[in-house]
Amino acid sequence: MEGTPAWARGYAVCVALGALLCTLPSLPGARTPWWAVALLAALYAGGERIARRRFGGTLHPVLLAGAFLLAPAAAALVPLPGALFSHVERRPFLLRRVWRAAHASLAVGAAAQVHAALGGREAVAGSDVPYALLPAGAAVLVFCAALALLNGGMLALAEGLPLWRACRGLFLRSLAPLAVHGLGGLMMAVLWLSPYGPVAALLVLFPMAVSWWVFAQYHRERAAHQATIRALVQAVDIKDGYTRGHSERVGQASVLIGRELGMDESRIDMLRFAGILHDVGKLGVPTRLLRKDGPLTPQERRVIELHPEYGHEITRGISFLGEARSAILHHHERIDGKGYPYGLVGSQIPEPARVVAVADAFDAMTSTRCYSRARPVQAALEELRKCAGAQFDPRMVAALAHAIARDGWHPVVTAEEDRPAVPAQAFDDRSEVRR
Repeated sequence: MEGTPAWARGYAVCVALGALLCTLPSLPGARTPWWAVALLAALYAGGERIARRRFGGTLHPVLLAGAFLLAPAAAALVPLPGALFSHVERRPFLLRRVWRAAHASLAVGAAAQVHAALGGREAVAGSDVPYALLPAGAAVLVFCAALALLNGGMLALAEGLPLWRACRGLFLRSLAPLAVHGLGGLMMAVLWLSPYGPVAALLVLFPMAVSWWVFAQYHRERAAHQATIRALVQAVDIKDGYTRGHSERVGQASVLIGRELGMDESRIDMLRFAGILHDVGKLGVPTRLLRKDGPLTPQERRVIELHPEYGHEITRGISFLGEARSAILHHHERIDGKGYPYGLVGSQIPEPARVVAVADAFDAMTSTRCYSRARPVQAALEELRKCAGAQFDPRMVAALAHAIARDGWHPVVTAEEDRPAVPAQAFDDRSEVRR
């Protein structure tokens, strides 16, 4: 949250006040089972410290077990000690801890409210497992939606992302893991109220820890993949400073097209990699050609047109890229067969390459370079439509236009944006996008 706008900090404070109001009914005078709250809170606090440091996750089964066992106000207390005293890596430490506690507290309270309204607590107390699944499932959905809404609101305020897109992405990514954690929480709650008591409930955490370890390995492997990609992209950005940030924006536009076409998440990830790495072959092109301000000679153009093949060779040994390598090799092919390097026609061009081709041209037109001034988004889309059917796949062009018309174009680039000054006389209005 360091460096976030004041209104984003204000949003965090409002969420904290909401969490405080949510927990007030549990204060003295109400029949709150404090021993159960304290035990679950201690379990969450201890487990959370281990989970965040060793597994990079959070102890959601305990929070959901609290939602299934306790009244909403009491359940909202469970995450507070663990979150307020948790380790945070960046400043402002206090605000980050308060935010972590407040949004978890509100989400648990909302889940407990829904669970109780659907008769879940009676089903858990009676070990009526088939019936208990329905309110538990509804509670998990509410828990997931509340976390996505609260975190999405923070992302929208802090980073300027569209609220709907931020919430949808968070919800879809966390739904499957939370469904598994919800089953673990339900098993904990049923065993907690069984004749075997809370000790038996703790045994549920052992298989959960194993599944966590598997997920942690997956995330570590994914982080290694992303570090590999970042290193390659930084190398390209250093070599060709005029197109700094281009790779990330092409990756984001490729994702927009893939989502509009209804591709599954694994292919979306592949498209992101393909878009980000599509120009990695420029590492094999002489820097003087990439930075040349004037027109290219035919021989120089032929040298630059070798970069898809260089990129394919550079990424040959990176197995996790899979289908993305075909996009790196063929993203300059044209539907009419006039592209390069192999002059493929229509459906002969791999689908990811057709996606990246549209995303690449769109960002090239909407970005200022040494040889062309950035065009408005609508002008770039109109140019893509004119070239659809000849240079670009009309389906990909329509998908990008629909996605931008609905959500707008808000690229988030982590690369430095301080580009070298562009001489005014170097601008021209050539419609052809130089690659």
